[in-house]
Amino acid sequence: MQRLLRPRLEMPRLGLPAFRRRILVRGVFLLLALATVVLSVVVLKEEKERAWHSYQHGFVRSQAEVMARLRHPSGQLALLNAGHQAQDITPLTPLLLPYAAIDFDDQNKSQQAVEMAGCAVQYPDQSSVCVAVGNNPYAGGFIYVVGSFYAGALAARERGALALQDVHRARITLEMRGATHRWIAPYEAMAARGGSTAARGRLAGFVDSGAPQLNLRARPVRDFRGWLWQNGHCRDLADRMPECLRRTFYSIRLPVELFREALFHKGTRPVWPPEDLDHMQVRVEMLAPGGDATPPLFDSNAPGARLAASLSDISRALQPGEQVQIRRLDAEGSTPIALKGPDPQVEPTAPWLIRLIGWLPLTAPDTRTAAPEGLDLLDTPTGHYGVRFIGNLRGVEQGLAAVATRMSWYLGAMLTAIALAWMLIEVGLIRRVTALTRRAAAVSYNVQPGHTGPRLGDLDVSDLRGPDELGILAGGLADLLQRVKDDTQREQLRARQERDMWHAVGHEIMSPLQSLMVLHSNPEDPSRRYVQRMQQAVHVLYGTASPAEALQAADLPQGRLDLDAFLRHVAANAHFADIADVVYEGSTQGPVIVRADEFALEDVATHILRNATRHRPAGTPIRLTLAASASTASATLHNQGSTIAEDLLERIFELGVTAPGTPARPGDREHRGQGLFVAKTYMAKMGGAISAHNTADGVAFTLTFQRLG
Repeated sequence: MQRLLRPRLEMPRLGLPAFRRRILVRGVFLLLALATVVLSVVVLKEEKERAWHSYQHGFVRSQAEVMARLRHPSGQLALLNAGHQAQDITPLTPLLLPYAAIDFDDQNKSQQAVEMAGCAVQYPDQSSVCVAVGNNPYAGGFIYVVGSFYAGALAARERGALALQDVHRARITLEMRGATHRWIAPYEAMAARGGSTAARGRLAGFVDSGAPQLNLRARPVRDFRGWLWQNGHCRDLADRMPECLRRTFYSIRLPVELFREALFHKGTRPVWPPEDLDHMQVRVEMLAPGGDATPPLFDSNAPGARLAASLSDISRALQPGEQVQIRRLDAEGSTPIALKGPDPQVEPTAPWLIRLIGWLPLTAPDTRTAAPEGLDLLDTPTGHYGVRFIGNLRGVEQGLAAVATRMSWYLGAMLTAIALAWMLIEVGLIRRVTALTRRAAAVSYNVQPGHTGPRLGDLDVSDLRGPDELGILAGGLADLLQRVKDDTQREQLRARQERDMWHAVGHEIMSPLQSLMVLHSNPEDPSRRYVQRMQQAVHVLYGTASPAEALQAADLPQGRLDLDAFLRHVAANAHFADIADVVYEGSTQGPVIVRADEFALEDVATHILRNATRHRPAGTPIRLTLAASASTASATLHNQGSTIAEDLLERIFELGVTAPGTPARPGDREHRGQGLFVAKTYMAKMGGAISAHNTADGVAFTLTFQRLG
């Protein structure tokens, strides 16, 4: 702690050449770290341009793919039936086809039309059905039902037969505008073509009354047309049994009188498709021979149905974050259809990296800072649509930021390695070189004439010792400094001993000189001048150092002293020391013999009386009293005046401590706080003690002695 509190040694100013090597090493590390950061930023900027170029090309490809899908029949089907996507799949709702009609009489054409449009709803048992209307109102206003299911050998109805439970048949239910329409269509076989094993026939449609057989007067519905085809291959190729399951296709056209009435109503323009198309419900059942307890071969209301083609399929062609807005151009107030690409994958990214990437400029001439957009026109049989594509540049930046966040760990590791290497060199080499340079410069500076001081030995380089070159150099300098330090300490010790000795001598001479000044107070007295010269010389010696060690080392003779007589002598002769009104109240006990030295005790009394006369009011006495017991005796010196603060009652006997506001007598230079310290030291050497305490009107000092018989 003492070392830390010392003032710093005088150091010379070192020029720039002394720091050249350190500046060079530190500059190299700073440039290395800066180059690493700049390289990372440049690479990030180039990656941003590449990513932006790649995204622009991908945006164009996405636009072309989306337009190709929208122009395909399946895309047009999804666009024309965009409002149906939020509804449940079953019961089925008729869809609006991108065709005017379906050639339902031809299996291949009807199947191809359904597959291209993608309107078929798929079921877990590999069955399918498409319920739709054509986009041309003048094609007759029919509902088309085209699908397939698996069935065994078909049981056909003989022409004119009324019973239906023993044949395969189709039952179709249509609910629209609060009414329910049902048709029952038994299968009627037709001759196979060219010896083929495939079966085919038509479905004759009758109004379904719910009875197990047809009415005798029942006639087929004129505009109801249906066909049934079954191929000759078993579902399981290894199964060759006649009753194996084979795929069966059907194509049915349902006549809807309400559609026909609206189309051919005079004076009104037909509205197509019907506004309530999405509220119509169609149920298709394919029944096997048997009663009502026999489960149907196919039921369109069966669970597990999967949605036909929708706009969500088209949105998969979009890149993450991209949007497509489709608005019908020939219909005012139409609600635009919005498609969105998949949500961008959320990866941990640093916010500052996103801001940095957004701030990096794009220098290529064909790059843009705004998100790309595209416009296109789509023509369909039902109208014209404007298609607007909106890119997502933010997604590119976020994706790049996610990659940069992962790579930032490597950058951080590189910078950490550079920092650690710099720290090792800084602490293990540069710091030691700096310390050794400064201390060597201090040694060189302080040994110059006019700069050498007693603190030269405080220089220490022993902490820089080591087995390397710097350590050996520091060790040699430390040995030289140690010798200088030893010589300096010996010289300082000798000087301090001499100073303490002269100070102690001067302090002890000052009290008798004060008495001599009182005895020779007449200015005309020739002796007064010589006494003043002695005082001046002693003041010079007295002010050079502390007398603490000298007083502690002093020896006092152990004598016998009559304390009563001593106090009477002090009171009678105090005026010779310029201390007036000292009163001894006397003792009735006779002589009181104590262990004390007369001259040392006189110095103690003089110091206490001088302290008392400084603090007492003018004209008030200083009273001396004596008290004795069988083993001790005590003398009390009491003066009126201000009291001593409680926290100073013990500390006023320490060297250099004086009470705040202590008045100075004429002729005194300053209060050094040494008088009471000398008094306490002398009393301790005589085996006594001194204490101070406050009274009601002042302060009292008590001297306690060992009483002798």
